[in-house]
Amino acid sequence: MIIGICGGTGSGKTTVARRILECVSDEQVVFLQQDSYYRNLGDMPVDLRRAINFDHPDALDNDLFINHVKALRAGEAIEMPVYDFAIHTRKAETIHIEPKPILIVEGILIFVDAMLRAQMDIKIFVDTDDDLRFIRRLQRDVHERGRTVESVIKQYLETVRPMHQQFVEPSKRHADVIIPEGGYNEVGIDLISGKIRTQLQMELAKQNP
Repeated sequence: MIIGICGGTGSGKTTVARRILECVSDEQVVFLQQDSYYRNLGDMPVDLRRAINFDHPDALDNDLFINHVKALRAGEAIEMPVYDFAIHTRKAETIHIEPKPILIVEGILIFVDAMLRAQMDIKIFVDTDDDLRFIRRLQRDVHERGRTVESVIKQYLETVRPMHQQFVEPSKRHADVIIPEGGYNEVGIDLISGKIRTQLQMELAKQNP
């Protein structure tokens, strides 16, 4: 069972995913973030890396991402890349991921690619007001990714906001479920978690008739 969680930057996608993980045994769930699959820019000068539009679909290695999703669905393990956001390149190490009954796929652009959407059994869009999303992104990039306030604001105005309007917001129409206010929406989280638990029980019943 593959669950896609989409939404704008800072919308609360990761919070929703973690809340679902809390409601369902993490021994049954793999969590795959699209952020890990940015293209490797290690052969490009650092100044040019910083000028890349990371909110455009072309910045992502979707071929690898889709192949890994398909592999996990087929019961095969993967080596997930690790991305260094401070220097905009992949690290040498990878993370070994074993397949589990449920795969949660999360990212701002996961509903843009039709081939990726086709792999998903449930598509969730986390819908949060623009001002809250910007504040959360600002806090995250400054504290976790070593960015300056000025650089975050510049990037938001030049690429993040336009790309959200061009790609992310229109992709909402592909969602099966829209959750306002992200991880703070208790009813939405409970409904989705219940659906996942029911699906797990059905799968276990098939395996142990």
